[in-house]
Amino acid sequence: MKTYTCKCGNALYFANSKCLACGAMVGFLPDEQQLSTLTITDDGLYKVTQNNKLYRQCKNYWQYDVCNWMVPNSDSHELCQSCRLNVMIPNLEKPENLSLWYSMEQAKRRLLYTLIKLQLPIQGRDSDPAGGLGFSFLEDEIADEYGNELTVKNYVVIGHNSGLITINLREAIASARIEMREKMNEQYRTLIGHFRHESGHYYWDRLIQPSPLLSRFRELFGDERLSYTHAMEQYYKNGPANNWQNVWISAYASMHPWEDWAETWAHYLHMIDTLETANDCEINIAGHQIKNPLEHCEQVTEAGTAISFTQLFNDWCRLTKSLNAVNRSMGHDDAYPFVISVTALNKLRFIHEIIQQCD
Repeated sequence: MKTYTCKCGNALYFANSKCLACGAMVGFLPDEQQLSTLTITDDGLYKVTQNNKLYRQCKNYWQYDVCNWMVPNSDSHELCQSCRLNVMIPNLEKPENLSLWYSMEQAKRRLLYTLIKLQLPIQGRDSDPAGGLGFSFLEDEIADEYGNELTVKNYVVIGHNSGLITINLREAIASARIEMREKMNEQYRTLIGHFRHESGHYYWDRLIQPSPLLSRFRELFGDERLSYTHAMEQYYKNGPANNWQNVWISAYASMHPWEDWAETWAHYLHMIDTLETANDCEINIAGHQIKNPLEHCEQVTEAGTAISFTQLFNDWCRLTKSLNAVNRSMGHDDAYPFVISVTALNKLRFIHEIIQQCD
């Protein structure tokens, strides 16, 4: 993730809605992929400082302050490119849900930033009701209180169904998420991780299922026609395969080829976003400058794709080795607690090749 600069020279970050130095209003321009300071005009529009283009605040910006994206004045929609993908937002009659929704939106916008940068197709449910990308933020239904305990009547399952990504609002509570991570014996569980993983299912439907790539997918990940229900039951009954570290990128990836793809996709997005951040911070490790993996080549070739993936993976190994060492020095868990096997590496390379063709 890049950092930006205010007109006063102060650093601006992706989530900022104002400059903390001079107080100037800040908004993200999805069409420009740029965070910019803005000035209000006499007719209530917002003008970009650099080029005088006109925008409006997203409705969820001015009404709820859970968004900082802008809508081009030529666009009639009251919501920004990110917020218009929402199918269901949290129940705002509960005051505590506003801050949880804010966390959800931050993670979602970070995902969309990367998807847009990678030039991946994003089609909402307004134009494709049956399979377009959409987000639903739901909370568990709590039954009547018994004694001092509340019981869950209906538990919201995180998942994807025909483009609709559902995230349990409870995942925006850090303590609850950590509790679930321990319960599920997971090495890593984050809000942005959920969004990246579930987006993988959406892009499997868009990029793999209807294409000639399906046979190559099956060679690498396995046959997705295997019963998902049976695979899930076996996974939660017996745990991951004994040799999962040698084949899969995570324990959960060993459950079913669909989950293997989604986990690998999520890890690829982890790599892309983190490496862009490291490049923007001008991180240099042992004489190696971290390269921005989101810099596009004018012409994609097989050789160029192979070289760019090797660069990406080598940078990732250097960076995560250093980040893990720093985290250990501070008494924290490893920033990236995974070892990428040769088999998992080939799956990541496959995803890289597909995305390069989308550019």
